[in-house]
Amino acid sequence: MDKQRRSVLITGAGLAVLTVAAAGCTTTSDTGGDPAARRQALDSSADSALSRLYAQQPGSRELVNSARGMLVFPSVVSAGFIVGGTHGQGVLRKGGKTSGYFSMTGGSVGLLAGAQSQAVFLLFMTEPALRRFESSSGWTAGADANISMLTVGANAQVTTQTAQQEVIGFVLTNSGLMGSVALDGSRITRLSL
Repeated sequence: MDKQRRSVLITGAGLAVLTVAAAGCTTTSDTGGDPAARRQALDSSADSALSRLYAQQPGSRELVNSARGMLVFPSVVSAGFIVGGTHGQGVLRKGGKTSGYFSMTGGSVGLLAGAQSQAVFLLFMTEPALRRFESSSGWTAGADANISMLTVGANAQVTTQTAQQEVIGFVLTNSGLMGSVALDGSRITRLSL
């Protein structure tokens, strides 16, 4: 690899890390270090993200209600230049109630430039899949479970095929449900709040 290309990759990686770190700080800066305020902010953001999902995607409420548990990451920031990263914080909901707080991080290499924020929803459709997630000390999408992503134009309804999937995912941007998104390699760990 020539010196100029290596320099671009190193610079891109550095910018990605700084951008994602700065974005991660801005999502929690208004609550300071107060764990109760952070929990309340995450719960409120998760409620808002779910309301947007229900309004924008017909049938999503039925699918969410049939899940055994659901991770809601209201604002996952992806940023970078050639080398990128993602970061977001969210909640695990079971029976409509929050049962834990989590962080999602990931990285990527490819043709990318800039930053965007999106809401990520992971639905655990089976009890064994939810138990494996809850008992893990860190869970990696694609390694610990395959995620069936619902894509643009897909009607989010419970079907026989959907119900047989262990984990289903949605990615929602301001313009709606996003397709062609891969969460494989994203690491989810519990937050101490």
